[in-house]
Amino acid sequence: MATFVLVHGAWSGAHGFRATRRLLQAGGHEVTTPSLTGIGERSHLTSPQVDLTTHIADVVNHVLYEDLTDIVLLGFSYGGFVVTGALEHIADRVAHLVYLDAFVPADGQTVSDLTGLPGRRIGLGIEWLIPPRAREFEDPAEAEFANPRRVPHPVGCFTEPVRLAKPLEDFGFPLTYVKATGEPRPETSDGFWDAYDRAKTSPAWRTFTVGTNHMIPNNRPGELADILMSL
Repeated sequence: MATFVLVHGAWSGAHGFRATRRLLQAGGHEVTTPSLTGIGERSHLTSPQVDLTTHIADVVNHVLYEDLTDIVLLGFSYGGFVVTGALEHIADRVAHLVYLDAFVPADGQTVSDLTGLPGRRIGLGIEWLIPPRAREFEDPAEAEFANPRRVPHPVGCFTEPVRLAKPLEDFGFPLTYVKATGEPRPETSDGFWDAYDRAKTSPAWRTFTVGTNHMIPNNRPGELADILMSL
């Protein structure tokens, strides 16, 4: 059986994986879903000091303190930055790396770089929280659950560069990209589609598609669990 570590995206929390987690556990797998500081169930800890390094430390310490090894490490959306940065510390514990409709950054890139949005400065009197982006959910009940739990995100997470010592393909563990295809592809460059295009043309990657919008864990937990168990 596998050990899954599922890392959520921006403005949300580990609760977004609750249905997927239950399905994987029912299949006999060990599943953990660390929460990132300042958002989700840890929104009470938000501050201007929360940045990408904070979130990387959340995941790294979770893995080390639980002494998890041979893990399937998954990053969803912004979580792609977090799992990429975590490799500096726990690459030897990763058996498979999965990007779920996520950014796949290179060394030195920021979320602002890949979204084309200007980064905000941090200083006295400057707004440091980014309001949540609107998301759609297929099930009205899921929307009723998820939307009130979407909270502003500290800007430092989007402006701090990630560090990656070598290309992902050189780490030696398998790589998988799962792309949401239920919405039209933007005419301009898009970080998630660009990452999928790169993966699709590389022999080092496996790719899967899910016919829903970006919120795959909320909309299609069964399909996601089936993909993960197939790995």
